[in-house]
Amino acid sequence: MKSEAKSAAPAATTRATRANRAVRTPGGISVRLDVRALTAVVLLLLAALAASVLLIGTGDFPISAGDVLKTLVGNGNAGQEFIVNDLRLPRVLVGLLVGAALGLGGALFQALSRNPLGSPDILGLGQGATAGALVVIVLFSGDSAQVTVGALVGGLATGLAIYLLAWKRGVHGYRLVLVGIGMSAIMTAVNGYLLTKADLVDAARAVVWMTGSLSGRDRAQVWPLLALCVVLVPLVLANARGLRMMEMGDDVSYALGVRVERVRLLLMLAAVLLTAAATAAAGPVSFVALTAPQLARRLTRSPGPNLLPSLCMGATLLVAADWISQRVFGADQMPVGVVTGVLGGVYLLWLLVTERKAGRI
Repeated sequence: MKSEAKSAAPAATTRATRANRAVRTPGGISVRLDVRALTAVVLLLLAALAASVLLIGTGDFPISAGDVLKTLVGNGNAGQEFIVNDLRLPRVLVGLLVGAALGLGGALFQALSRNPLGSPDILGLGQGATAGALVVIVLFSGDSAQVTVGALVGGLATGLAIYLLAWKRGVHGYRLVLVGIGMSAIMTAVNGYLLTKADLVDAARAVVWMTGSLSGRDRAQVWPLLALCVVLVPLVLANARGLRMMEMGDDVSYALGVRVERVRLLLMLAAVLLTAAATAAAGPVSFVALTAPQLARRLTRSPGPNLLPSLCMGATLLVAADWISQRVFGADQMPVGVVTGVLGGVYLLWLLVTERKAGRI
């Protein structure tokens, strides 16, 4: 037995060395490189690009993947350029950005709450953004731009309320989840009340928005999302080290020099902004924020929040789900929120059973 243990130790060390390598930058700084996580990110990016090309070519006027690529580089005919660049490309870009924002936001919330169920879907942020959009639709009959602003304000207000209610000498993970579940129930009741007060036209419009869809999305949704991601993604990644230390507990993080509450508040604000902006752009697309971080962690087999893999996984999941909905049900016949809701619901049940068997819930 002793000899087996001695031989197993070098093997484990060798595997760890292969999975994590130290790279020295030109400035003399040593950086740890997780080879498996980097490989997963590259593969997810390739999968997202492949799904995007297939999605652009899917619709009432099918276009082959080769013609899509030719058109994207400027070698298509006039009809293909109109369909690809003006009609379908903005929709795909919105899908990629929304999925990336939801995946990153979900990873942040799960890491901050230290709970695999601590996603915006469970914490009520999506319901809060929906409430803001319904107020604009039902009470003010606002246009699409006003609905977007209302959803953003509703998500931010809900996130602030959850943080304040969960605060007690800091924000504990389980307290955050419990407060979020309560807030989700309240916002769901508010949304139901608003729907009962709406007339038939506004109620139908609200239900379509609440389903979560990429249909009809254009460049007006692309640029705000892109600008937000350009600002927030580097900010979040810059604080990834502090977030990973915080998973060991606040006391240990303080001892290691992490300004816990400042980092937590900054990252929660970033997560709320990402989730609210994604919901404002495409409606409350269900379960992407819950499933993307978990699938990314299982793919990388790496501890920690896995922020960049979660971002790439979210983008891949949403675009692939939209492609599936169009291939199976026809163009714009099934909103992508329905597909992600079904897949995410099945995954949530599996996750609950797994956590219960492990004795964590």
